[in-house]
Amino acid sequence: MATKIDFFLLIFALTGLISCKTGQQKHSSTTEIGTFKVAILYPNGEDKTFDMVYYEKKHMPMVAGFLGKNLKFYEIDKGIGGRTPNDKAPFVAIGYFYINDVAEYNKAIAQNRDTIINDFKNYTNIQPVVQVSEIRQLGYDNTK
Repeated sequence: MATKIDFFLLIFALTGLISCKTGQQKHSSTTEIGTFKVAILYPNGEDKTFDMVYYEKKHMPMVAGFLGKNLKFYEIDKGIGGRTPNDKAPFVAIGYFYINDVAEYNKAIAQNRDTIINDFKNYTNIQPVVQVSEIRQLGYDNTK
């Protein structure tokens, strides 16, 4: 009887470990060469304000909703430092949208431009810089 219980516990533990590993890989496998990345950069500086909680909970989810099925996923970076330990972060925050189609992205943003721009005042006084890029190469550390 103890052997059967040990066997089932082993199977249960292995299933849990496999599902954890699968969950970790799911995000990275969503990014593919040919996917487009929209980076929204918020430059740091004197008298700049930024409400990260609002950006995370309200603004980015709102814009993500406008993008619909064209959006693969989005990310938010919070700047914590620069090139050296004493340097301030050059950007307070950077938001990323990973999308399939740039024309569809532009259409969705144009249709909701006023709503997006009017929401800036709720979390920042920074004029963001936007860059659209095509992902050309992905690299992974396979030594782990």
